Amino acid sequence: MTASRLHKGRSLVIPGLAALVALAILIGLGTWQLQRMAWKEDLIAQIQARAYGEPGAVVPESDWASWRADRDEFRKVRVTGTFLHEFEAPVYGLAPGERQGAPIQGYYLLTPLKLASGAVVMVNRGFVPTDLRDPARRPESLPHGEVTITGLVRAPEARNTFTPSDEPARNQWFARDPQAIAAAHHLDRVAPFLIDADASPNPGGWPRGGQTPLTLPNNHLQYAVTWFGIALTLIGVFAAFVWRRLQEPSQSS
Repeated sequence: MTASRLHKGRSLVIPGLAALVALAILIGLGTWQLQRMAWKEDLIAQIQARAYGEPGAVVPESDWASWRADRDEFRKVRVTGTFLHEFEAPVYGLAPGERQGAPIQGYYLLTPLKLASGAVVMVNRGFVPTDLRDPARRPESLPHGEVTITGLVRAPEARNTFTPSDEPARNQWFARDPQAIAAAHHLDRVAPFLIDADASPNPGGWPRGGQTPLTLPNNHLQYAVTWFGIALTLIGVFAAFVWRRLQEPSQSS
């Protein structure tokens, strides 16, 4: 009987290791969701504190070298300058459609705004559908002379392994990256951030600003509880499996 139990115990080594690996993964996923929840709550707090009320001025050029998104992103600002429409950069993206789950393909128009000081701030003027990518098809959307833009400060869009490579020679962009766009057009004194223009209507109706989502879902606690619940279920199932396996020799004697 003792030898039989020892054999059964040894037979549990591989299932036990597999269960430990699965348990570690489940606990890791739950912990990651808690970390994401903390990050999301901080982001929501930033939006609530900065995106509403009266607009302020952008960070002065002298502070651009030390600019940090956690200190400034989503702040409501107002800036005056002249658009350099010849350097307009259409960045491929999606916008919410009339029906939920049916987004519209198109482009976000990033256009350099030259300030009176000579410095440049990149402005995301808003979204246009694919058939309006060419400025010649919407000439009324290109205001000349001095303009004033109100919007939200945004950090450059983060790239990941799924982001296609930009093609500056074709003016084809896949990330809202003001420095990359500025470098392609040999612009200097460019802000390390961009401004998402608000929903103030543009002549002709395009581009459509106000695309920054200010209401963010936060379901990470629910996801964390789910992963931890699965981990507890795994522990219970494995414990029952071990008990049954160890009881088999006694039942067969």
